[in-house]
Amino acid sequence: MANNSGIQLFVGLGNPGAQYVSTRHNAGFWWIDRIASETACRLSNESKFFGDTGRFKSADRETWLLKPATFMNKSGRAVAALANFYKIPAEAILVIHDELDLPAGSIKLKKGGGHGGHNGLKDIAACLGTNDFWRLRIGIDHPGDRNAVVNYVLNPPLRDEQKLIDEAIGKSTTILSSLVEGRMEEAMLKLHTKV
Repeated sequence: MANNSGIQLFVGLGNPGAQYVSTRHNAGFWWIDRIASETACRLSNESKFFGDTGRFKSADRETWLLKPATFMNKSGRAVAALANFYKIPAEAILVIHDELDLPAGSIKLKKGGGHGGHNGLKDIAACLGTNDFWRLRIGIDHPGDRNAVVNYVLNPPLRDEQKLIDEAIGKSTTILSSLVEGRMEEAMLKLHTKV
């Protein structure tokens, strides 16, 4: 399974529980749900991986989907459990998360970097022992005031914002095969180029 050239594990970040389903902080979950639907991948709870997992095949490669069932600030426990069990290196992991520093409807792919105050990324880096994993950053915009951030991310987007976010997620799912096959520059070019 240690084929290092492409993404072997897609991790969507969010908080478990019905009260969080439609909140901005769950944008990573929305992405995983969209991919699961498009690939007919059934997600089921896997207690040893502390989350909902599923496998799908793309370009003859088996790939994992994971939605940690821990709260956001403990996401690393689930990521490390699955990655260690299947010997998936950090550079073959893509974490999909909400991003305050990008406008709603914007989506960016990058490798490594800091956590920018995102507790999910912070915990994953700590549990994996490295920042050297890929991130797909889904823009949710910033409320404009640092003190308003917690309330902002734990509330649903406005209808117009939701539409922009859904469109961005839709655009990003078209690069799935590039991600799985390790064609990261091609994926970035396609994702970051305005049509």
